[in-house]
Amino acid sequence: MSQQFPSQRFSIAPMLDWTDRHCRYFHRQLTQNTLLYTEMVTTGAIIHGKGDYLAYSEEEHPVALQLGGSDPAALAQCAQLAQARGYDEINLNVGCPSDRVQNGRFGACLMGEAALVADCVKAMRDAASIPVTVKTRIGIDDQDSYEFLCDFIGTVAQQGGCDTFIIHARKAWLSGLSPKENREIPPLDYPRVYQLKRDFPQLTLALNGGVKSLAEAQTHLQHIDGVMMGREAYQNPGLLGQVDRVLFGSEAPDADPIAVVRAMYPYIERELTQGTYLGHITRHMLGLFQGIPGARQWRRYLSENAHKPGADIEVVEKALSLVADKINVSA
Repeated sequence: MSQQFPSQRFSIAPMLDWTDRHCRYFHRQLTQNTLLYTEMVTTGAIIHGKGDYLAYSEEEHPVALQLGGSDPAALAQCAQLAQARGYDEINLNVGCPSDRVQNGRFGACLMGEAALVADCVKAMRDAASIPVTVKTRIGIDDQDSYEFLCDFIGTVAQQGGCDTFIIHARKAWLSGLSPKENREIPPLDYPRVYQLKRDFPQLTLALNGGVKSLAEAQTHLQHIDGVMMGREAYQNPGLLGQVDRVLFGSEAPDADPIAVVRAMYPYIERELTQGTYLGHITRHMLGLFQGIPGARQWRRYLSENAHKPGADIEVVEKALSLVADKINVSA
């Protein structure tokens, strides 16, 4: 069945140190339609860094690059590079509250500089033809009125030409709270995001923050165009196996977790021959069998053995047997 909905309908949040290319390849085995995001990459890393910060596997599509930066020229250069590499979307981070992000003048502090954000978006849109989106919060510090949020969205939409925003339904405290605390302490305000959609019906708006189930996602989708899931998708990736059916209307069967692990084998073999450590891939797979008999043994065996020198596919196969045996017994 062909895809009925835009991929923005459901996406997995960009998460620093988590959503690397191994994670995305794994998530793609579970869901074909979900939009996947890179970790935030700074313009400086892309332009001046030694490594290839734009590397990904073709199988990851649709995949978006999240950029951190506030210099329109540098962002435009990175947008051109991203388009040349085949990314499906570029997203500007205006939501991360971490200190090191603020010191570089990007992330959530940019909410206070709507005209600059608009300039950044316009520069990227002029440089590349793929969609440019913005991920932001509902406010920062004491600038947390609904009017402030509307002014920010209106300015970036009108002056920058941005038509798609992902809204983390919490405000950010730029000082006094750690990034972790900023994900937990400021209260979630979903009605404010819903109101934004009513007031800006012409924009595509997705909601992020605290979404823990596909049932919750379905509820949000009655009010808004898209839902972005973060930690739950990472810690309990098995639920992604139902996304295509539940949220995208696919008639294909849900992804079977054991089959998903086996589908990873060619990728793992390829990566091992290129010098990747097994644990760098399997750390993203630990939560796959959550709620299934044998899940604890799977996690423990991988955790204890995947980082050993020379660890290879046999480690994964052994860990998988600990779950498969339990499933077969209980079946």
